[in-house]
Amino acid sequence: MTQYAFGHALRIFAFGNNKLEAEFRYQNFFIGNTMRFTGGDGLVNTYGFVPFGFSGVTVNRTGDGLEASVVFPNNSVTRGWAVTAIKEHYVMEVDLLIIDSDNRNGSHDVVHTYTGQVTSGQWDNVSLNIQLSSALDAVGTDIPRRSLSRRLIGNLPITNNVRLQ
Repeated sequence: MTQYAFGHALRIFAFGNNKLEAEFRYQNFFIGNTMRFTGGDGLVNTYGFVPFGFSGVTVNRTGDGLEASVVFPNNSVTRGWAVTAIKEHYVMEVDLLIIDSDNRNGSHDVVHTYTGQVTSGQWDNVSLNIQLSSALDAVGTDIPRRSLSRRLIGNLPITNNVRLQ
């Protein structure tokens, strides 16, 4: 008897890379195995197993996206790329899948795809938490990620007593 379940497929892209060239591909359903899946990029790829959780995506009527989080175990596999992903603001795509548990290389139905940019991260002895934000909610988050600097706008005032003439 075939059983269906929910699982996730995750693609991690270095910022500025062509989306057809994901740096890493993971899935969280077939423990200790790989899964072949046609992702949002249209290509059939192999996804290795990493136990991770994905949560926090909500969208209201105005289309504002709130932060989502991806939680990984803190181990050598995730630490190998996580610090770079946080510093360089990698892009992650997460597919919520309905998975046929009897067929890891079969077709799995995509319920939803979330694309977000890494905005922050934190870790402890057990877990590695990465926060993702959508560019659609530029007012609520710090996107675009720019700050005032002398190189961008010239000399900055050193007092708050500034008058326009």
